[in-house]
Formats: sequence, C-alpha cells, structure tokens
Amino acid sequence: MPVWQRNMYILWIGVFLTGIGLSMVTPFLSLYINTLGHYSKSMLSLYSSLAFSGSYLTMAIASPFWGRLADTKGRKKMIVRAGLAMGVAFFLMGLVTNVWQLILLRAIQGALGGFTSNANALIASETPIERSGYSMGIMMTGSTAGTLLGPLIGGVLADTVGYRFSFTLTGGLILAATVLVIFWVKEEFSPKAKEEQQTLSRKEVFAMLPYPRVMWGFFITTMMIMAVNQSINPILALFVQELTHNANNTAFLAGLVAATPGVASLIFAPQLGRLGDKYGTSKVMLSGFILGVIVFLPMGWVSAVWQLAALRFFVGITDSTMMPSIQTLITKTTPHEVVSRMFAYNQSFQSLGSVAGPIIGAVATGLFDYQGVFIISALIIGINGLWFHHNTKVLRQDGIA
Repeated sequence: MPVWQRNMYILWIGVFLTGIGLSMVTPFLSLYINTLGHYSKSMLSLYSSLAFSGSYLTMAIASPFWGRLADTKGRKKMIVRAGLAMGVAFFLMGLVTNVWQLILLRAIQGALGGFTSNANALIASETPIERSGYSMGIMMTGSTAGTLLGPLIGGVLADTVGYRFSFTLTGGLILAATVLVIFWVKEEFSPKAKEEQQTLSRKEVFAMLPYPRVMWGFFITTMMIMAVNQSINPILALFVQELTHNANNTAFLAGLVAATPGVASLIFAPQLGRLGDKYGTSKVMLSGFILGVIVFLPMGWVSAVWQLAALRFFVGITDSTMMPSIQTLITKTTPHEVVSRMFAYNQSFQSLGSVAGPIIGAVATGLFDYQGVFIISALIIGINGLWFHHNTKVLRQDGIA
C-alpha cells in the first residue's frame, strides 16, 4: 500500500475520533452555559454565540502561523501539537465555574487547534493529483462520521451523567487520536523544502500560485459556507427545545438533529468526490448551492423535530458537494511545497465564517426569531453560488474545475 494511502486511512481514524470529540459538546453547549448562571433568552443566545465564535476567531488569527510552521517543520508535528493542546483544553472545560472561563478556554482551543486541517494538508501534499477528489472525499467521511456519532453520544451522556463528563471524554478522544498519529503516520518531508520555505514571505508564496486571485476567491467561498453552517449551531438546542415544548430529552433530540447532516455526508461525500474527479468539481459544487437554497428556505417553518432533521439531512448533501470540492481545487492549484499554507489560509477564512455565523444567527434570532436565521442563510448560499461560478470561470476554461 502506498504511504499516502496508509496515512489517509490512519488519519481518517484520527479525524473520526476528533470529529466525535468536537461535535459531542456542540448540541448542548448553550444548555451547559445555562447551568453556569441565570440568563435571559437574549443573554443566553449572546453567551452561546461568544462561546461558539471565540474559538473560531482565535483560530482565524493563528492558522496562517501554524500553516507556515507546517510547511517548514512538517505537517505531522503540527497535527500532534494541535491534538495535545485541544485535548487538554477540553478537559479543563469540564471544570469551569462560570461562563467567562468557558469562553476563554474555547478561545485557547481555537488558537492552538487545527488537527483536521493539518491532517487534510498532509494528505493533500502526498496524494497523486488525479486521486485528490477521492482522497478529500474520504477524509471528509472521517470527520463527518465523527460529527454524526458525536452529537448522539454527547446527547445521551448529557441526559444521563451530565454535561461536564462529555468535555472530559472529548479531551480523551482527541488525545487518543494524537497517539495514533505519533506512532503510525509517516510523513515524507523534505528538509530542503523546509529551508526554502523559511525565506518566503506571504507575497512570494502567492506569487508561486498559478491562479492567486482564484485562490482568494476560494477563501471567500469557504468563509460564506461556514457562516451558513454555523449560523444555526448556537440556537439549535434552543430551537429544538421550543419545538418539543421543553421535553426532558431535549439534549438527545438536539444531538440527533445535529447529527443528520453527518449521515448524508458519510453516504454521499466519497461518491460526489469521484463525480467531481470525473465530470468536473465546479459542476458538483454548483448543484450543491442550488440544493442549499431550496433546503434552507422552508426550515424556519417546521413544526416538528423530524421535519427539521429531514431538511438537515439534505444540508449534509450540500456540505458534501462544497467543502471537499474547495479542498480539491486548492490541492489542484497549489504547489505541494506551500500546500499547508494555503490550507491554513483557507482554515482562517473558514474560522472567520464560523465567527460570523453565530453572530448572524444571534442577531437574526433577536430581530426575526428563528425563521430569520434560515432566510438569511438561504440568501447567503445563493450569493455564494453566483460568486463561485464567476470565480472559477478561468479554471473551467483551462479544464481544471
């Protein structure tokens, strides 16, 4: 088995375990915050948004630095560094006594994180270009399969043994994934490339790209995708709680609803990756934008949890067409010696979108109730689809996308 393929399978397990850990606490984070004090609905939405967005803001700032280190020191080292830091941060989150301690630890987790993005960069740098769509699709199934199981496990744990143990278990899973990387991932890293990268500025790195303007367009597309994905997360448990009229199993149902996009991604991401390799990545991605607009518009008017879960299943299909496709296009248009920095910049814009999304969700909820979140999300998806179609015109002409 080629080294890149063996690494892909091992890192699949790593991002799977990390995905379980990170998503395990997402559905009930707002409910956990509610146990740390007595807050009104608006204050709870605000604190939830800060807790969600704080980690992504610090990640956006720190990612380019870690990306440069990955290209000079090695991607495996950055995966291990991120795994150790995130594992400890989540363990401490289970010990907080007020909401500001939780927000601070979330910010630290974001600044020192990046396990999945560095794993994707390592695989992208070693995979044959003709298999890039396939490998990115496989890697996405790892994170989305973890995202699928995490909310279910977290919901059950929250309803049975409490919220705090879920944070402890999250830290343990991330540390277990790090141990896998330490002992079984082998990176083919060139010391010569390391020495060359130490002298390259950001301007010089982008000068190496065949399509630098298109690359910036990819970053903007990623930011908008994540803004939509994250806009509902801070209020998802509260929305489910409203639909179920404060049922006792709200945390479990919120976990179930949060997991449904992961089911779709697990099923469709590899197949859509292969279709992109065969027929064109941009065609697959544009179909996802169209489906996204259709799915998000009715979501605010559901009257039952099963309806929300069904629509979010189709959200998972749209995600399967978007994030792996962007990563595939970045891989195809980036020299291997600077691929970590491009993935790091993409991670920064992804994090900026994850900062903007919860803020959009909180503001829209305050002004228009929950329905406003989904209408604004559909509008952003439509604009993003038009932008992506315009931005990738030159790649379609050159037969790349």
